[in-house]
Amino acid sequence: MASVCFYFQVHQPFRLRRYSVFDTDTNYFDDYKNAQICRKVAHKCYLPANRLMLDLIHKYEGRFKISYSLTGIIIEQLQAYAPEVLSTFHALAQTGCVEFLCETYYHSLSFLYSRQEFADQIRMHRNLIRDTFGQEPAVFRNTELIYHNDLAHFVKEMGFNGVLCEGADHILGYRSPNFIYHPPGVRSLKLLLKNYRLSDDIAFRFSNQDWAEWPLTAPKFANWVSAVNGNGHTVNLFMDYETLGEHQWEDTGIFEFLRHLPNEIFRHPDNNFKTPSEVIESYDAVGEIDAPHMVSWADIERDLSAWLGNAMQSNALHELYQMEKMVKQTGDPDIIRDWRKLQTSDHFYYMCTKWFADGDVHKYFNPYDSPYDSYINFMNVMDNLRSRCKQTAATLV
Repeated sequence: MASVCFYFQVHQPFRLRRYSVFDTDTNYFDDYKNAQICRKVAHKCYLPANRLMLDLIHKYEGRFKISYSLTGIIIEQLQAYAPEVLSTFHALAQTGCVEFLCETYYHSLSFLYSRQEFADQIRMHRNLIRDTFGQEPAVFRNTELIYHNDLAHFVKEMGFNGVLCEGADHILGYRSPNFIYHPPGVRSLKLLLKNYRLSDDIAFRFSNQDWAEWPLTAPKFANWVSAVNGNGHTVNLFMDYETLGEHQWEDTGIFEFLRHLPNEIFRHPDNNFKTPSEVIESYDAVGEIDAPHMVSWADIERDLSAWLGNAMQSNALHELYQMEKMVKQTGDPDIIRDWRKLQTSDHFYYMCTKWFADGDVHKYFNPYDSPYDSYINFMNVMDNLRSRCKQTAATLV
């Protein structure tokens, strides 16, 4: 039995506008650019991809299944700039073949710095998914698939029964990502590990004409999936939704590839599609995965260096979370909301100085000329936010 588990991350940050040290405007975010990018991605990816998913669900009478996590801030942007996209996500939710996962509302790195803020954002996101799509999320997906043994214990206490994790070689060793595992000491929580080779064949290598397997066809990929039969239970294909139409443009054939993939998968009688919750319910954990060090799905290192790889990133994150008590004591919802928008991991990704194998990935929709410009701009905004906190605190005395 090989169950294909498709999971798509749907996210766009609120990008900052150019903010000088002399600026005093409390509107930190580039509304024009954010609207422009949101509508562009909606046209190239979200709308055609959602229509395709709906067509496949109907064509295969519910046997084709997928899952998503939409960050709180992409839902806010879709409400403001592309409400027609949200209506298609509502239609997907109503099919009964789509599962919506939970994550941090602001796509933040809060797990690394503030467990209280981390828990607050999970609750915010869980409530948003319940109110928006009528589902109670049971599976958790941390920002950028950042995972550690402690996270498993934490989210289990918050009521989740499964967590998505990167199937990194250094935590798997000789084992396969195509089985279900459990964390140390938490047998009731199941880990779904990304098959990064097959996922990246679609997400990154699909249009690479220098790749030995190009062109990637639906029959070829289905054969790779079917080869798991007898040596695995699930093929977890985790990727950004923007893979469809944005990272891999329509003219690469990405939509046609996906349109034909279910039929090829179903040619093998033991194959099917399952949501993460269905995978958890269907298969027992075969062993334990120990992750004493942080792992993520980013870059070739699969660690935190994309966000914490240099002094600028470390300083910006430290200063941001050091403000937590001050920010929350103001009781000002605008200040708190702005502080939380600054937590979005993209702001620190833009400060990354790794320009080698992963350089092109870091340039995706990056509004800055250099990582240093990003850092300076971010710190200017933080200085203004700190001043607002102090002014508000003074009025409360």
